[in-house]
Order: sequence, then structure tokens, then C-alpha cells
Amino acid sequence: MAAKVYTEKDADLANLKGKTLAVIGFGSQGHAHALNLKESKQKVIIGLYAKSKSRAVAEKLGFKVMDTADAVKAADVIFLAVPDTAAAGVYEADIKEHLTKGKTLLFSHGFAIHFKTITPPEDVNVIMVAPKGPGHIVRRQFTEGKGVPTLIAIHQDADKKAKKIALAWAHGIGGTRGGVFQTTFPEETETDLFGEQTVLCGGISALIKTGYEVLVEAGYQPEMAYFECLHEAKLIVDLINEAGIAGMRFSISETAEWGDVTVGPKIIDASVKKRMKKALKDIQSGKFAKEWIKECETGQKNFTRIRKEEATHGIEKVGKRLRSRMSWIKDRDLKGSQASYE
Repeated sequence: MAAKVYTEKDADLANLKGKTLAVIGFGSQGHAHALNLKESKQKVIIGLYAKSKSRAVAEKLGFKVMDTADAVKAADVIFLAVPDTAAAGVYEADIKEHLTKGKTLLFSHGFAIHFKTITPPEDVNVIMVAPKGPGHIVRRQFTEGKGVPTLIAIHQDADKKAKKIALAWAHGIGGTRGGVFQTTFPEETETDLFGEQTVLCGGISALIKTGYEVLVEAGYQPEMAYFECLHEAKLIVDLINEAGIAGMRFSISETAEWGDVTVGPKIIDASVKKRMKKALKDIQSGKFAKEWIKECETGQKNFTRIRKEEATHGIEKVGKRLRSRMSWIKDRDLKGSQASYE
């Protein structure tokens, strides 16, 4: 049975009328939600820590910026737009005391609620509005009169208006233009982590690096390996994104398609599926979350070490050199632009 799709006719911004909306954090999702809601004629304030570099940015964009605790006090709906690893600390320090009866706490990812790093009081609404795209896409689509498909979920419905508020927020950021789908905090969290780990980030990057290594170790030039295993990946993914897997196969040569359908399943075989299932069980049981939380609590030493090791891989060096010759690609340093608790 296909999921119900909510559109603009199902959402009413009047459900936010008279309410003050606080966006805590001004990173990727935070800035996009804030700007889109502001341009949807909603009263939006920004909550940031005292020395945040984003204060000047938000103020320049016309927002009233307050210390986080003061923003929570003043708001009716509070969007906790900070990373999973920072959320619990921000909640305990600046939100918990001021999250009084009748308020709504909003997330764009279910991690903190599902894995209980945050446990809100029972007399507040707890909802999720999660666009299926990064903040800059949420913002750009909105300014173009379009929208990114968006998920909503209700964890607590204290005043029986939680869903209406979630739909109104989704409408205000442009989500109802792309379609809104209702899910649950567990479903969003578990599927999101699974996709990141086994396909979108972990799976793709490991497959690309391994393919590169096989070619280089077989004596082929690193440049050829880079082009075939990384550079052209975008071309294929773009085709899949635009027309599905079948559409991609229609667009490539018959030789490529025959290799796809006969060799691909031998590489990503039953043993890979078995390990994917194990990864899913580790997510569902909370094992992954516990390991990640522990890693963060102990200073991220392993994470930092692995990051450094990965950054020195041969594919990174040859890629930087080749991208410098591609005028249509901006070889951006993304390290300083990651969404953070700003």
C-alpha cells in the first residue's frame, strides 16, 4: 500500500499563527528552515551560544538572535537544529528547564529521541520535520518556488495538535510542494542510519576505494583508476536519480548494461546482503548508537585517527590533482562548512 502524500491543501500555516518559532543552531538545516519560515511570514528567532560565529550571520539576515535558553523561554515551537552528538548537551544545559507545558520540541532527525539521549517531559509535543535533502537544497528549492520531499513524525501529541503543527512547519519550509510523508521516529532513524552506513556513504565510498585499489595494484595508472571508479560515479548516480535504475540502464551501452546485470550481483552478493542485515540489527538494537555515543564521550580518538588515515588514501591525492584541471568542478574544502552547533 502506497504511503499517503500530504500536500499544501493538507497543511495550514494558521496552526503557527501567533506562535514564536525558535531555531536552535544555524547550520545546514537550521539556516534553511529559519529563512524559509521567515519568508513564509512566520515569527522566527534564533538561539545560539554566546560566542557563536553564526550570530553575526543570522543578524545580518534579519533575525533576532538570543542566547539559547532565552530563545527557548520565548518560543512556542523549538527546533533543535544541532548535530546528534551535541543535542543532549544543549538540551540539558539550555532547553530542559524552559520546556514548559504546551510547547513543541521539533527535530529533523530521530536519533536523540529514539535512542533516548533526550527524554522530554510528557506535557509537550515532540515532532519531527525532516526534509530529504541537505539544507542548501531545501533553501534553493524554496527560493525557486519548489520543495524537497519531507518526512513528519509524531512522538508525543500532548495538545492533540502535534500533527497540524508538523504539517504547518513542513508547509512553511516548502516541504508540501514536494510532498510530505508520515513516518515514525524509529523508522526514520533506523532507515536513515542504515542507508548512510551500507549504501550512501559507507557502501559507496568503500566500493569506490576498493575498485581504485584493484586497478592500481594491477598496474593501471592511478588517473585511469580515478576516472573509472570515482569520477564517472556521479554520471551514473545522476542517471539513476533522474530516471531510476532501469532508466540508467537504458542510457548506457549494451556492453555496460550486460556487465552491470551479470557481474554486479557477483560483487554485491548474498554475503554482502547478510552483512547488511547484521548492520541493520546493530542499528535496531542500539549497539551502533551506544558505540558512537561512547566514542564521542571519550574524545573521538578512534574517529579522528580513522579520518586522518582516510584523508591520505591515494585516491584523495590523485583526485585533488585531477579536479584542479576540471574547470566546471570547484574543488571545495568542505571541512570548515559542515553543519555544526553554531
